[in-house]
Amino acid sequence: MNLPVKYLLGLLLLPLLLAACGKSEDVFRQESFVFGTRVEVSIHVEDAAKAETAMRAVLRRFDELHRKLHAWQPSELERLNAAFAAGARTAIDPELAAILEDAREHSLQSGELFNPAIGNLIRLWGFHADLPQTAVPDGEKIAAAVRAAPSMRDVHVENGMAWSDNPAVRIDLGGYAKGYALDEAAAILKRHGVRNALVNIGGNVLALGTRGEQPWKVGIQHPRKSGVIATLELGDGEAIGTSGDYQRYFEAGGRRYCHLIDPRTGGPAGGMQSVTVLVSGDRAGTRSDVLSKPLFIGGPQALAEAVAQAGLDHVLAVSADGSVLVTQALPKRLHWSEPRQAFTTLKTVR
Repeated sequence: MNLPVKYLLGLLLLPLLLAACGKSEDVFRQESFVFGTRVEVSIHVEDAAKAETAMRAVLRRFDELHRKLHAWQPSELERLNAAFAAGARTAIDPELAAILEDAREHSLQSGELFNPAIGNLIRLWGFHADLPQTAVPDGEKIAAAVRAAPSMRDVHVENGMAWSDNPAVRIDLGGYAKGYALDEAAAILKRHGVRNALVNIGGNVLALGTRGEQPWKVGIQHPRKSGVIATLELGDGEAIGTSGDYQRYFEAGGRRYCHLIDPRTGGPAGGMQSVTVLVSGDRAGTRSDVLSKPLFIGGPQALAEAVAQAGLDHVLAVSADGSVLVTQALPKRLHWSEPRQAFTTLKTVR
């Protein structure tokens, strides 16, 4: 499938900056296309046969998750959404049950700015499709979808069954699934004895170990220019995720409408161009994916408070006016593309 430029930019969100990219003697790499985006797995080769076996296992798992969690093609998630809309209870497998519970917890912690229950709003805006629409939806339809107040609070899971109190709930895990898949990939690679790897799912990246004697390096895409705004090195178990208005969007009337919907207004969030978070520790992949969303939707005025509430030390944001905002701990790890890059340090209080 040929994707338009607006989509390809999203796929290049965090390009890998590997020395001697391409035909590299010390890195075994394979690409695929799942979750509607490009996936790249890079393994620092110690044993080529082991690397290839691990790679196949990771890509098989990605295909499984694609079939389970896709938001608008036939999937386990779509079957669940149909049951919610009908007011029916339905059986779900333990993995999907755990995902829903975890997504609910993240949603509540974010004050519901991260809200996977607003799939109907996302569909109304045309982002439940491989290609975006080009027209703004009817205002009353947007208002009605907001009044329906879909929330993860409405979702219940018990004894292998799931149901919703609100038929307006339609689960979309677009802000969760890539990060979850990163954690799954890391677990699979470790089980296969792979200690050094980099997994990139459409710009959400997780590192294991190093690339030989050097750390893995990634770039943070500039939201308005070709190329990156900065690069940094990832340590073992660290993950980085970015939410940006240049990934999936359309333009109408001279205005950009991105796929990151503010559940409070029902419209695309407009205060940010991009937000990048760097996290480490348990389930770093999932958290890197989820935590960037409420920071983006909340906008620059609420950023410092939201960063502190999320317990994040490393955040880079570009506001709608192009101002660059960086947490105090991050600049020492960044290598700016522009040597005199101007930025404002976020003052956070915990």
